[in-house]
Amino acid sequence: MACKAYFKQIPIESFKKLDKWPIVHSFQMVTIDTPASLESFRRFVISSTCKSYAPRAYLEDFEVFAEREDSLGAIYVEAADKVTLKKIRDITFVNAKDILGIIYNSKSGNTSLKWRQIRKNSGKVTGEASANSLTNLSESGVLTLEWVENYLKKKSQETKTEESTS
Repeated sequence: MACKAYFKQIPIESFKKLDKWPIVHSFQMVTIDTPASLESFRRFVISSTCKSYAPRAYLEDFEVFAEREDSLGAIYVEAADKVTLKKIRDITFVNAKDILGIIYNSKSGNTSLKWRQIRKNSGKVTGEASANSLTNLSESGVLTLEWVENYLKKKSQETKTEESTS
């Protein structure tokens, strides 16, 4: 709980809207293809996996990343220099530098994302995300609230078009 302040938060009022968007429940997966910083994707992975039990020092250290075995929903950090720090529960914390890419798969299998380096700490996130992961992606800064709202408006318009042609 004390670490919650560390993670960049969009105002709570913005996320209250997510519950009121009926479109969220009408789709299973969202295609993601967006630029994102390495730090925002690192925060997403931590938020989605181990924020509640990760040591505070790990949460605050931008070189510490979470990894997980394939059988539990693989999370893998591809880096030029990587050292294992500690394993806590199903997460192995690593200190990594010169990150080339990160592969994230949720335990449920509903989210599969990749962050690929474009230049230094800037990259691109691609893949499929569940509606649940949209909130974590937004809270961590991978997706902006504007991106989510535009996506939902687009889906809403598609739904209206389908209903009017039926």
